[in-house]
Amino acid sequence: MEKLRIIFMGTPEFAVGILDTIVKNNYEVVGVITAADKPAGRGQKLKYSAVKEYALENNLNLLQPTNLKDENFLEELKSLNANLQIVVAFRMLPKVVWEMPALGTFNLHASLLPNYRGAAPINWAIINGETKTGVTTFFIDDKIDTGAMILSAETTIEPAENAGQLHDRLMHLGCDTVINTLKAIESGNAATTIQNDPLDIKTAYKLNKENCKIDWSKSIKEIYNLIRGLSPYPAAWCFFSDKGEEWNVKIYEAKAISEKHNFPTGSLICTKKEMKIAVNEGYIQIAALQFPGKKKITVAELLNGITFSEGAKVY
Repeated sequence: MEKLRIIFMGTPEFAVGILDTIVKNNYEVVGVITAADKPAGRGQKLKYSAVKEYALENNLNLLQPTNLKDENFLEELKSLNANLQIVVAFRMLPKVVWEMPALGTFNLHASLLPNYRGAAPINWAIINGETKTGVTTFFIDDKIDTGAMILSAETTIEPAENAGQLHDRLMHLGCDTVINTLKAIESGNAATTIQNDPLDIKTAYKLNKENCKIDWSKSIKEIYNLIRGLSPYPAAWCFFSDKGEEWNVKIYEAKAISEKHNFPTGSLICTKKEMKIAVNEGYIQIAALQFPGKKKITVAELLNGITFSEGAKVY
């Protein structure tokens, strides 16, 4: 059994769950690498990454390089004398970094590779209407998410589950998978499988304003999957238009209702407590949304203080 000396690299909340599990399983973490602090919010105060906050609370040795090829950083990294590196939701590493430890560098990715390589695997699995997903550990190579796979674990995606709920479940699944991967590496039994790309491979493209916008002419299922696949972050959005005014609105929660109707697509239909949008095969019933500069609220709260005209529509 080789004693592991681990360097952990990660930035968001998802990575914290994994790091915490590694620490609680008494593995030696000799260094934690996370993103540099960024100004955030109206006051542009420097914001720490979730991983940095955890590292500080637990007195872990912390590095925040802005340039991963910087000579000083590489010297510091080398001096930590790690024999294994673990990457969870960080950024692409230069070869000089991932090649450094004797036992290699492995990544935990929130999909069943080779499908959904890229920045937003949890979101795209739901957006594309998948019924299962999972996590995969693999040794890093010089491309993105293409290295030899070590272990994977699968889970079903519930029909009404959103990206936030799936994120939390995959984090727990990822914790177990990382520990099992560490045990295999430690005992010298880490067998790997080369990734074979299917012809219809699916990609987890970076999310942007354009691919988060709702196209109300799409099928009811596609619209519903987009809303839950982008909730709670970054959120699907569209324009609300009424009486010559227009708002850019984020939609967080909705329900798909299959029903025949004669309303034009995009018609906004409101009662005192309910808001529906007419689509091809029925309605998307909105439950929670956010107007510009306002807080996220329920539809009942919104309709308590605002009335839409019969000509109101979304696009």
